[in-house]
Amino acid sequence: MHDPGPTDLEAAVEQMLAGRLRDPHDLLGPRSEGETTRIRAFHPDATTASVARPDGVVQMRRLNAAGLFEVTVPAGEPGYRLRFRNDEREWEQEDPYRFSPTLGELDLHLIGEGTHAQLWRVLGAQVIEHEGVFGTAFTVWAPNALGVSVVSDANFWDARTWPMRALGGSGVWELFCSGVGPGVRYKFLVTRGDGMRIFKADPLARASDHPPGTASLVEQSRHRWRDGAWMRRRARAALNQAPFAAYEVHLGSWRRGPEGRVLNYKEIAEPLAAHCLALGFTHVELLPIMEHPFGGSWGYQVTGYYAPTARHGSPDDFRKFVEVMHRNGIGVILDWVPAHFPRDGWALARFDGTPLYEHGDPRRGEHPDWGTYVFNYGRNQVRNFLVANAHYWAEEFHIDGLRVDAVASMLYLDYSRQPGAWVPNIHGGKENLEAIALLREVNDSLHARNSGVMTIAEESTTWPGVTRTTASGGLGFDFKWNMGWMHDTLDYLHKDPVYRRYAHHQMTFGLMYAWSERFILPLSHDEVVHLKGSLLGKMSGDPWKRFANLRALFGWMWAHPGKKLLFMGGELAVEREWAHESELDWRLLEDPAHAGVHRLMADLGALYAKSPALWELDESPNGFEWIDAGNADQNVLSFVRRDAHGHPGIACIANFAPVVRYDFRVGLPLRGHWTEVLNTDSTHYGGSGIGNMGAVEAVAQPMHASSYSAELTLPPLGVLWLAPPSE
Repeated sequence: MHDPGPTDLEAAVEQMLAGRLRDPHDLLGPRSEGETTRIRAFHPDATTASVARPDGVVQMRRLNAAGLFEVTVPAGEPGYRLRFRNDEREWEQEDPYRFSPTLGELDLHLIGEGTHAQLWRVLGAQVIEHEGVFGTAFTVWAPNALGVSVVSDANFWDARTWPMRALGGSGVWELFCSGVGPGVRYKFLVTRGDGMRIFKADPLARASDHPPGTASLVEQSRHRWRDGAWMRRRARAALNQAPFAAYEVHLGSWRRGPEGRVLNYKEIAEPLAAHCLALGFTHVELLPIMEHPFGGSWGYQVTGYYAPTARHGSPDDFRKFVEVMHRNGIGVILDWVPAHFPRDGWALARFDGTPLYEHGDPRRGEHPDWGTYVFNYGRNQVRNFLVANAHYWAEEFHIDGLRVDAVASMLYLDYSRQPGAWVPNIHGGKENLEAIALLREVNDSLHARNSGVMTIAEESTTWPGVTRTTASGGLGFDFKWNMGWMHDTLDYLHKDPVYRRYAHHQMTFGLMYAWSERFILPLSHDEVVHLKGSLLGKMSGDPWKRFANLRALFGWMWAHPGKKLLFMGGELAVEREWAHESELDWRLLEDPAHAGVHRLMADLGALYAKSPALWELDESPNGFEWIDAGNADQNVLSFVRRDAHGHPGIACIANFAPVVRYDFRVGLPLRGHWTEVLNTDSTHYGGSGIGNMGAVEAVAQPMHASSYSAELTLPPLGVLWLAPPSE
């Protein structure tokens, strides 16, 4: 440090007040001068200042009108506090400029190379004890800023009082503020290269103000986890060889309190867990709960990647939600959005006045469909921000999986772009090599550090190897949504049955590629919004036929190879498309037809869980065998699911025509008494009650390449499940 003269001091103070001083610790705080220590302090509202030391109080002299004070004291005792006074009040505080940096060289090195596995523990707001003093260390990465200040409740949002220091060439700014604890609202005031100053929320904030507020909150968890048994079981589980049925939920519109009040995480946890248990769902998959300013985005326009939305409570409230789910044996999957982020000026966009988190070239950094920015996946610190964020949710909240949104938009440089509006990669191709590397790193590192955590890709193209390991050239996801199956199946059931014979292939084509990836069959929120109507509304025919088609869809889906996902409301057969501003219409359960669908889902869930043939070999063709895939004229399909030992478990026979088919012979792999364990046309579910009196007998009469067959009555628009004879 040099000893600035009066002119230098005036210039430094002017720079500080303009938000341009890179090292306020060079101007303020203590400076050793042999046997004495010179202390400078600044407060623009103070008329007098003094230093309180263990050996007494020493008055400071005022150096200029702006509020710079100085005193020289004997060297020795390092501890002191500052006292300020004006005509209205007197106050005492620690000197934030007497503390050494809270980040070490190793942390700064890891941040620079983009490999800090727990980035949230060093950037943002950390409540700590530093050099014997309680407070909060504020740190932020803003390499192109001319200056950064902390503004908060604790300093009355006064941009003049807490300028931060730049830590070398790391791009990180830091300041330790004593006495600041959990719950304090804050932002960073960033001075851009053009001199303009803008208030920014903390990119690493672990809590945020309730929208429409945009401030960050200092957070310190007090939660003590009690889900050790769940975590140990999860670590041992073989994901693809276990039952998996996810209930996709938007927390703000599943249930609400009186007068439409939004429920908090703790209020919603127990009823949601009970609902999932009753219907046999193994997981809840939450639409993004990361903080977002616009509720109408359903969470997909994320501004606070490290903050659970305050709409439903605190981060510890969300931890309690996860713990309740785990205590009930239900996993928690979060939608995660690394594909893009909104342009809100107080958030990530142009954070330090430059394209920092987003790619600078609009042909790569701006999304034409969504009006958002695209992350610069090739920048070390941005990649680290996203990889660490994935770890954050797994390690800090014990979540069991991430469903990665809009993967296709990340993989292709020409996604939704016209010719000439995109930039090829270094090889001249359209693959986004940096995004591919990011996804592989997220998947590999998550699997290595968090046993049993799954990753799921919402990927709508034919990109090869989404669920292959990265070592074999894949992306490393555990599962991929089967969008082709979803589109084909819903399109088929939307057709009048008289035309279904011409679309028969839509129900069989999915089995041509069913084992090319590890698939989840999704009936997600995307299918019941934007004027697409409800699932019930997509079904063809009069009201009775629509309900029958919907029940048949669920019976077919739960027997089909692939894990399951259903958006909330499907189990109620809701009549209107989803609206995020209100809760589901639970009164529908008072209607027999809707209640019947709900009972069907409960029975499907129970049968699915106890039938290994329906999930043990989801990733292998050995678990599936067509009985008859070619009966297009009668709209009938049939197949058998086998368990890991090769034993037939469930025979599924689907009649997608609105007529009863009597004396319908079906080949079966075993002779004897087959139990009708499910009939979607049962009166219990709101159907007509046509079936087989609970069982059929397979006799030695060859049919469908089998030595045995049984004569069935197929209900109209119905699906049957038959269980084989007991050995």
